[in-house]
Amino acid sequence: MATQKSDQNSDQRKEIHQPLTPEQVSPEQKAAQKKILEENENLVLNPGDMVDGEKTLEEKSQQVAVDAPDITGDHIVVPTYFVVDDPEEGQKALHHVKDAEEISDVIRQARVDESGERTWN
Repeated sequence: MATQKSDQNSDQRKEIHQPLTPEQVSPEQKAAQKKILEENENLVLNPGDMVDGEKTLEEKSQQVAVDAPDITGDHIVVPTYFVVDDPEEGQKALHHVKDAEEISDVIRQARVDESGERTWN
């Protein structure tokens, strides 16, 4: 029965492309985050870090927490959610702060084969 559930999850798996460069972040998201920052000078939370449980997996995959130059001057983009494949639950979005421990567990599962290719267990 577990095999059947795993097969169903792999059939339902969607290819997710998360923004990883400044050019991949939607102009609408950039404008919305800028507006929030301008309207709230005492903001405690970065606008991109906000959790919205109503968003779909695809919407969460596009949300960025950071889209700005770092101290070295390199422009970096950090996704708010990391989309992972769970053998039991299928694809799910893990929040980069709230789910940091689970993200670390997923990363620890990474392995590299003889060719230097990363494989996941």
